[in-house]
Amino acid sequence: MTEGGALVSTTEPEATVELSIPARPEYVGVARLAILGVASRMRFSYDEVEDIRLAVGEACTGVLDRGEGLPDAPPIVIRCLVHPDRLSVEVRDTTPGSTADAGATGDDFQLGGVLIRILMDEVTSEEDPGSGQHVVRMVKYVAR
Repeated sequence: MTEGGALVSTTEPEATVELSIPARPEYVGVARLAILGVASRMRFSYDEVEDIRLAVGEACTGVLDRGEGLPDAPPIVIRCLVHPDRLSVEVRDTTPGSTADAGATGDDFQLGGVLIRILMDEVTSEEDPGSGQHVVRMVKYVAR
């Protein structure tokens, strides 16, 4: 099934792993280690696992950049959906400031986002105006 040119699976994930970390730089390493553990259990090569780890770190750093200077920034939630053929990772936050405030609109990013796009197979970034939640979705397919 395709939607907007992208392959959309109707299958449920085999596993879901969710982690909530404080929006502080010293916890980005925790997110990187968690994603390393999840991706390593799949059929990704060493380089692909490192690409995923780096992309998640960049997405978390983007949240920190938007919330810079906020004393009580809300936590960052990293959600991994494990499918037989891919790993989907969502980095969610409710840090004040939109993607437009960060110098991006829609699916456009600054430098960190460009790196994420290079490392991952599919990337979207959106903000829900109702909830104020910002979500970066990244997908990496297992090599066939």
